Amino acid sequence: MFTGLVEDVGRLERCERRSDAIVFSVASEVIADSTLSLGDSVAVDGVCLTVTDFRKGHFQVLAGAETLRLTTLGKLRPGGKVNLERALCVGARLGGHIMQGHVDGIATMKSKRDLGANVEFTFEPPAALLRYIIAKGSIAIDGVSLTVNRLEGTCFGVALIPHTVAKTSLATKSVGQPVNIEVDMIGKYVESLLGGHLART
Repeated sequence: MFTGLVEDVGRLERCERRSDAIVFSVASEVIADSTLSLGDSVAVDGVCLTVTDFRKGHFQVLAGAETLRLTTLGKLRPGGKVNLERALCVGARLGGHIMQGHVDGIATMKSKRDLGANVEFTFEPPAALLRYIIAKGSIAIDGVSLTVNRLEGTCFGVALIPHTVAKTSLATKSVGQPVNIEVDMIGKYVESLLGGHLART
């Protein structure tokens, strides 16, 4: 489980193709510290991946074919920046919202406006995910927990405060770029439970 509170913005050192997978080598002093272990889960741009190797200031993860197909990770290149978060520890504060690191789809940035006090982004998600996105609800964008502040047609908007702009990679995104999104899992569970109930009545 993750919370969407990004711990560090890492830098991709290498993206090594291995058959239908890619091994990513990431530089991050915050994540690759003395508490990291082999097999730990780390969210990379919102995608839950397993640590396969690490040394001081660096760690490696592998993304398989299915992960590359369903997320933006296959488009990453050396030198790029990624949002990083280690898995939630039991007893830690849940400051964002509960996330699994299981990306639901890829959205496209449609607009970006500097409003002075914050920056407003508009994204267009896959049509099938729109029913899970509600005003004032939670959504994860490249692993960042955000609040949906408006819905407009096939798009939704979020506003980033200066702290989020400074501490994540979202401000480096430009209009037209793809991002990973994970909708609030509560809505999906409710839909699944109600669907089974209604099917029996």
